[in-house]
Amino acid sequence: MTGAYRPEVIEELARHGLVPRAGTTPERLREQVNDLYRFEIRKLRDRCRAGEFSTRELPGRVVELRRRYLLLSIPIAQWVVLP
Repeated sequence: MTGAYRPEVIEELARHGLVPRAGTTPERLREQVNDLYRFEIRKLRDRCRAGEFSTRELPGRVVELRRRYLLLSIPIAQWVVLP
């Protein structure tokens, strides 16, 4: 897939510390975002297991986390503007 990344996608990627280069594919970036999300969700689970917050709070915290990773809900075909 060739094309320019949408500005809002670049902003979201930057929030996660990712900056696409000329040869970086949307698929690769999505993998990286997904890896970050999985790390965060595991960390959240571990904090709950450690008693930092109750299991009743967990679903709300998962929803909050998911909102920070909205790119995962957008098809990668919509990440770029095709020429």
